Amino acid sequence: MGKKVFVGNLSFGTSEDDLTEMFGEIGGVDSVQVIRDRDTGRSKGFAFVEMADEISAEKAKQRFNGQEMHGRALTVNEAKPMQRREFGPSRGPEGGARERGHRGSYER
Repeated sequence: MGKKVFVGNLSFGTSEDDLTEMFGEIGGVDSVQVIRDRDTGRSKGFAFVEMADEISAEKAKQRFNGQEMHGRALTVNEAKPMQRREFGPSRGPEGGARERGHRGSYER
């Protein structure tokens, strides 16, 4: 199984193909996912690259962290597992205005 790396500070025009080509210089690239805004489809400025093995991932971090691409210095780190998001008191199923029975509008 491959090893994922986080790639941050991407220009909004950076594509999956750009990253596949760049990281392919180091070793096998299993997948590339540029993270996009669900409403606009515009890049959020970061991506995940899954390298074929841990050695290639480590080499990619050492070589590309701080390297410039499309006028921006990249941040390349080990990808961390996604954590469960906690909702604030006025959002989500755990409580807030909806649980107490009003719709969140101003009371008169």
